[in-house]
Amino acid sequence: MLDCPNPSPVTVVLDPYDDVVHTRAALASHAPQHGRLTVHPTPGTDAAIAYDILAALGKPVPLDGYHQLDPAPVWSIAAAWILATPVTHLTLLRAHLLTPHRFKSLLALRRRTGVRLVLVCHHRAMRAFLERELQQVEHTIAEASALLPEADPAAPGRRAPGRPRPLANRWIGLPALTTLTVDEDPANPCQCAAPMAAERDFFPPVMPSLTQAEVAWRLHRATAHPYLAAHLATAVFTAASTTQLDTVHVHDLAPDGTAVTLHDHGLRRGCMTHHVPAWARPLLRAAAFLWRIEAGTNGPLFTDPLDSTGLPPLTAFAESCKLRPPQPPRPKPRRPRKTAKPAPKSPEKTVWPVCTVHYRRPWAAPDPERMYGCPYPPPHTQKTIDRRKKGWLPPDYGLRGPQPPRWESDLSQ
Repeated sequence: MLDCPNPSPVTVVLDPYDDVVHTRAALASHAPQHGRLTVHPTPGTDAAIAYDILAALGKPVPLDGYHQLDPAPVWSIAAAWILATPVTHLTLLRAHLLTPHRFKSLLALRRRTGVRLVLVCHHRAMRAFLERELQQVEHTIAEASALLPEADPAAPGRRAPGRPRPLANRWIGLPALTTLTVDEDPANPCQCAAPMAAERDFFPPVMPSLTQAEVAWRLHRATAHPYLAAHLATAVFTAASTTQLDTVHVHDLAPDGTAVTLHDHGLRRGCMTHHVPAWARPLLRAAAFLWRIEAGTNGPLFTDPLDSTGLPPLTAFAESCKLRPPQPPRPKPRRPRKTAKPAPKSPEKTVWPVCTVHYRRPWAAPDPERMYGCPYPPPHTQKTIDRRKKGWLPPDYGLRGPQPPRWESDLSQ
């Protein structure tokens, strides 16, 4: 179980006249990318503040997969995201309305994460239980006029508009997801010191910067479940199959989240360590922190230690984010007659191929590949990458349909 040995003192800010200037100043200080969260609590159960914290982090709420009346999973997930992100300050407005259960949950969050807790009381006096509980923890009391100066009156509480996202609401075809679906049995996990992917002569597809920014934006905001977002993110930057992803345990992720080791049973390129891009590190670290908070053991990284139910499989989650492998070319639409009514467009179904191009020996695959007309992923070895740069590829690469193994053609001759 994670526990911060020396959490920061609790700061109680007194705003006895409930001045709107101080509330606007607190809301204007909200900047998760700079480590500051401001939460305006929602009335409700004990889990309501945890939901508010997740919403302030940009996560969709409420959480699916857990009992709605059980606040423990929500608080654990909120703590995991705080530990995985640069959040250091948590400011809570309307603290004079806290209940004993909510305040104890906030103190538990402070002990788990070490976050600096700031409670703004918009009342002339604190409640009796709050004064009694604060006597047991280190705290300071300050005036709102000193800690919450007046915000910009021209734009109270407003955020600077972000840059437009050119790829928003569009489907993105990622070649790395072409090799996600497989028919092979799960690999046996090991604890080897695997070399880097480049030493294995394996180079996953590289996303353009614009596509990478859009994929990161979607995964960071698609779900509040860390393991689900980390699972898909790892598939995106490693081009690994589901069997390889299932072998990753908590100890396979570097403490700072900069590298992750995937294991293999020899059919593909073998066990290897991948560099984790900066946009995916908070996702993987949040999944690891959730395991350390809840179980304190070294379990599978891409599973939920809270035993959630009813969550979508990985391919369905990718489709909800509008991420999928490159699809077969569309047939040319026929020109309808002028008198005919346009037929309603049916939703396009995503094709998930079964590709063996990353196998060390494609003929050793348990089942033949099924591409269904989808294009093959780009070269993954330095040799084929250099050949593509020169304008040519080996004759057995990039074929549109499943081809018979070479040893079968030799026998037929």
